[in-house]
Amino acid sequence: MLAELPGYAVAPESIQVLPDAKAYCACLLERIRTASRRIVIVALYLQEDEAGQEVLDALYQAKAARPGLEITIVVDWFRARRGLLGGGRQPGNAAWYQAQRQHHGLDIVIHGVPVQTRELFGVLHLKGSIIDDCVIYTGASLNNVYLHRFDRYRLDRYHLFQSPALADAMVDLVRRLLHHTATPRLDLPQPPSTRSLRGDIRRLRARLRRMVYQAPASGAGQGLRVIPLLGVGRGNPLNRTVCALLAAAREQVIISTPYFNPPRVLMRELDQALARGVQVELIVGDRTANDFYIAPGEPFSASGALPYLYEDNLRAFARRRHGAIASGQLQVRIWNDPGHTFHAKGVWIDQRYSLLTGNNLNPRGFNLDLENGLLIDDPQGQWLAPREAELTELRRHAPKIGSAEALGAKTEHPKDVRKLLRRLRYSRLEPLIKRVL
Repeated sequence: MLAELPGYAVAPESIQVLPDAKAYCACLLERIRTASRRIVIVALYLQEDEAGQEVLDALYQAKAARPGLEITIVVDWFRARRGLLGGGRQPGNAAWYQAQRQHHGLDIVIHGVPVQTRELFGVLHLKGSIIDDCVIYTGASLNNVYLHRFDRYRLDRYHLFQSPALADAMVDLVRRLLHHTATPRLDLPQPPSTRSLRGDIRRLRARLRRMVYQAPASGAGQGLRVIPLLGVGRGNPLNRTVCALLAAAREQVIISTPYFNPPRVLMRELDQALARGVQVELIVGDRTANDFYIAPGEPFSASGALPYLYEDNLRAFARRRHGAIASGQLQVRIWNDPGHTFHAKGVWIDQRYSLLTGNNLNPRGFNLDLENGLLIDDPQGQWLAPREAELTELRRHAPKIGSAEALGAKTEHPKDVRKLLRRLRYSRLEPLIKRVL
């Protein structure tokens, strides 16, 4: 299956890995400044803060300098129309988009994509922005922490692909995704209500299930290829490819995710890989490196329990597989650079496959959100050095644990967390909650 996936032949030197958030921010701003034909920015959100303002200012400056430049921004509809979690009622980023358009008087198009009729049941989680013939693929959104504007950063993965054909395919999918009523403009005043869009949203989701990237068929004896994958709903091409990758592993599986909550199908593939003797390595964020973490002494909200729920999942996973950890066949690494957060996702299989994706490899990513990924297929080992350099950097703040006990005990959770998680278990809502996280 994997060798037959349609994709694009690329030269190894056409793929560049950026080392960190500051390098990504500098690259993004420079690419915007020098763009000549098109800019298509796709992200979960473009935030009204200093870094977001810097990006939007750069886009308006580029448009003013070159009026024929096509600029389109695509963000999640719901995320743009609400404030930050725990911040009370706020107008959201859409009001900022409208004010900026009125201030500059230029046509930068900003679309909101509602993947489901409610944010809880699915959001736009597409990744990959296109500037001229360059694809910039990262799971990062656009705000202060993702772009390391001040003291704190959120680590992600950052790849550049210089490929006109891949760039055209990703722009083509965005254009097919956008719809004059189902994906309204957020930069224009008085956008419609979500209630009025419900019929359009259902039809959009049905259309999304049939959409794929248009890529050429694979050919025998090809070298390095990049395979774009789209995923929404159960059994989609991205999900099937993730499972096929794990099933194909003969030597090594590496998975990185900030939120450890694997769906059953993924857990089954991991256990089968271990049974085959495959070396399995997990890189997971520490609870304090989770973007939902609430430090002691700060006001508590329900979302603050999530890092502990993910940690409980990992502890149970490690405890059941203690023999594999003790033998070294299973490595569990906990990423923690104090004061910073972790958002890097991906899958590496043997010395051949590297998957870039925004998918958290959890039930929500597998069933609800609109996801995508770029699979690098390297049968001749032409791209091993950059691949290993990125993994080395990911492991730098991620030491191995020797047992489940290294994660502490549930009894050490803060009182508010213990109380909330106990309520979930007693109400039997925990399995449902895990499906939408």
